[in-house]
Amino acid sequence: MTSSPKDKTVSLRTERAKRAGSTSPRAAPGGYPATRLRRNRRADWSRRLIRENALSTDDLIWPIFLIEGERKRTPVSAMPGVERLSVDLAVKAAEEAAALGIPAIALFPNTEPSLRDEAASEALNPANLVCRAVRAIKGAVPDIGIICDVALDPYTSHGHDGLIVNGEVDNDRTVEALIMQALVQAEAGADILAPSDMMDGRIGAIRGALEENGFTSTQILAYAAKYASSFYGPFRDAVGSGAKLKGDKLGYQMDPANGAEALREVALDIEEGADMVMVKPGLAYLDIVFRVKQAFGVPTFAYHTSGEYAMIAAAAERGWLDRDRILLETLMAFKRAGADAVFTYFALAAAGLLKN
Repeated sequence: MTSSPKDKTVSLRTERAKRAGSTSPRAAPGGYPATRLRRNRRADWSRRLIRENALSTDDLIWPIFLIEGERKRTPVSAMPGVERLSVDLAVKAAEEAAALGIPAIALFPNTEPSLRDEAASEALNPANLVCRAVRAIKGAVPDIGIICDVALDPYTSHGHDGLIVNGEVDNDRTVEALIMQALVQAEAGADILAPSDMMDGRIGAIRGALEENGFTSTQILAYAAKYASSFYGPFRDAVGSGAKLKGDKLGYQMDPANGAEALREVALDIEEGADMVMVKPGLAYLDIVFRVKQAFGVPTFAYHTSGEYAMIAAAAERGWLDRDRILLETLMAFKRAGADAVFTYFALAAAGLLKN
């Protein structure tokens, strides 16, 4: 007697089950084998269609270190591939960034030792290194955004972010100095002022001063959750404050153990007039980035710090990591956590990879 097609189908299923050493798997609702998540991962086109996050040059902010002089560049020893640039070379760097589609740069000065004092007087000089760089870059590349750091540590002889009175950083006197620093940067043409000092009340005070002086369109990026981190070492060397720092910054920067406190800091800065907020460090604090974005839904930036950069760059130099793959994966992690933009010393490299 010949078997029917139905019998052959049943026989085939039975044979497969025997070879597998078990009966055919039964699918629970929504479970395996009806649901096989690998199906969507098989082909590149499929992976691209279902990708949840995207990284582009629009997400990048490039920090640039400045030094005095002309046609001058000096390497930052702890940050392979990063250099301090004189103003004329910073202009060329800004042109290169703009050509790659990077929307903004951030300027950080290495102030001459002779110009540093306990009062951070040079921070208030309308002709200081940062202000000259802002004017020069705006004159050559008017459409690139310029972010200026509002903090006193590149200008103090003791390396702290504020003015020291009776052995402590005085909050209110520091805020008064930060207001004046912010105004000279705004006058120079800075698009975004980024107070990174972590003094209480400084966002509201700076916002008020900007409004009173006609800088109503100048944006504020608050370093709202800045931690007292060990990841800043190479940065401090780059701006020349590391060797000068006396003591630590635990009295005003946040304890790395705290998360809920970051939300309180962010809430206060938003209430005081911040247009955007920052979490720093970034990579080691992606949980904070996620919580901030989920809680407030405001533009949230993260800083891929000098120490985080140095670890990747040093490992890549030794052939331990594939730098290009690692840097793109790292930047995507920021996006996945909720960051709208990332300060990264890899900005040029990342932009080139994304463009190609």
